[in-house]
Amino acid sequence: MKRRLIILLAVAIPVVATLAPVAADATSRGGAPTCATVPVTAPSGTRVESVTAVANAGGTVSFPAPPVPGGAPIDNVPAWCDITVVVTHTGANDHVTIKVSLPQDPRNWSGRFQATGGSAYLAGDFTYPLVAAVKAGYVAAATDAGVGQNPVDVSGWALTSTGQVNGPLLENFASRSLHDMAVVGKDVARRFYGRAVSYAYWNGCSTGGRQGYQEAQDHPDDFQGILAKAPAINWDRFAVASLWSQAVFNEEKVAPTSCELEAFTAGAIQACDTLDGVRDGVIDNPADCRWDPRALVGTKVVCQGQEITVSAATADAIRKVWAGPVSTSGEQLWYGPNKGATLAPLATPGTPFFVGETWVRYFVQRDPAFDVTKLTYRTFEQLFRASHQKFADVIGADDPNLARFARAGGKLLSWHGQTDELVPTQGTVDYRRRVERAFGGARKVDDFYRLFLLPGVNHCVPGGAGPFPTDDLGALVDWVEKGKAPATLRASVTGTDGRTVTRDVCRYPKVARYTGHGDPASAANFRCA
Repeated sequence: MKRRLIILLAVAIPVVATLAPVAADATSRGGAPTCATVPVTAPSGTRVESVTAVANAGGTVSFPAPPVPGGAPIDNVPAWCDITVVVTHTGANDHVTIKVSLPQDPRNWSGRFQATGGSAYLAGDFTYPLVAAVKAGYVAAATDAGVGQNPVDVSGWALTSTGQVNGPLLENFASRSLHDMAVVGKDVARRFYGRAVSYAYWNGCSTGGRQGYQEAQDHPDDFQGILAKAPAINWDRFAVASLWSQAVFNEEKVAPTSCELEAFTAGAIQACDTLDGVRDGVIDNPADCRWDPRALVGTKVVCQGQEITVSAATADAIRKVWAGPVSTSGEQLWYGPNKGATLAPLATPGTPFFVGETWVRYFVQRDPAFDVTKLTYRTFEQLFRASHQKFADVIGADDPNLARFARAGGKLLSWHGQTDELVPTQGTVDYRRRVERAFGGARKVDDFYRLFLLPGVNHCVPGGAGPFPTDDLGALVDWVEKGKAPATLRASVTGTDGRTVTRDVCRYPKVARYTGHGDPASAANFRCA
């Protein structure tokens, strides 16, 4: 059950949903284009294998139980056409599926194109994101990168029959399929409506966020606007770093219970909640929180009827988890989760985060039976360095040279929750700082790349204690099409007491501070500082 919950946290979109059956109609109505196959142009080195078309009647579109975030039915969807293109790459022996969804009636099309991202080991979801985008007036696209539609299980594609990493499919998952989708998706739209796309946008979170950064680095002309949320960039390092707690617990010979993990998180929030001047159950800027978990030593925690006394060894282990992985010589290797984030997904003894576990077993070690629960400080460092050496250039998505993207006029809007329980927020901050160094300061970077750190926001989906963005894509559209660079992101959350809390989240490195007057639940009473 715990593993199922972790998967749902990681997958911000329904990954096994299929559309409820609707009536298909491939004839034209009222001058609308016929839902039929069209000729398709693919990038150099990519060959089109097949093109199919399916008409959808629209109305209310449902997704099967169990409901997961983003899986609620969508009503008032206009009739749309799904055009599916299968491509292959020279010498790769692959078959990549790209699905393009287009409003049937040109009057329902805004002229915009939206490419949608994936989550975990899913390159893109063919269901909910596409339907939601069509309702919003976009032509939308997603790709499976040739690796299928399973975000968790890579056993069918990661390794070749000889036990080697399947380089072409990993390249597809990491980067190549994204450019294919951009070129094919925009070409299908042009041929379907008889006019070119006016604006092209990327929209993705987690893996989808990483994909957006990858596109900005590799193909700066593909999208005028990129919305990259909670990006799993630095993949070669972040994935292995997610296993750090297993090494810590083994070396320190402790196994914190879930109740102890919750107590440490609660202790941090209690100590650092009011650093921003307001007690609201949220640590506004975890980087400012200096609370030491060893303050809980001797505290008694009741867990499933059993009283547990927090030991010095357990508290010190949590301190090391928060501090992030280090080498055996004390060199900082990567970042840990922020104080205030739920610890269980990345720090449950014997239950490693599946993204990191899968990455190490299949790609770093090429051994599906490798046991990451038995890591030591030494073996962790070996895995970390091996992953970085072998895969940084393949899937790191962390090249700070965004000069071509800036020259192309592209806009990158990115946000990351300060209580992200899966992808440590400081990895994104690290990248932003490196871009600033490359460009000679924050002012130049803000012209094309803005980052927002959201207090109390979890990984990709609403559910944390802090206000969640209400229209991040709209903010990006205004930046691209109207030149209105966002100084803040509007966000809101409904508390357990039923009250709605609003915030205007400030762009990095600024933070919102209470003015000392008025209702602290209202964004109007905060200022960026």
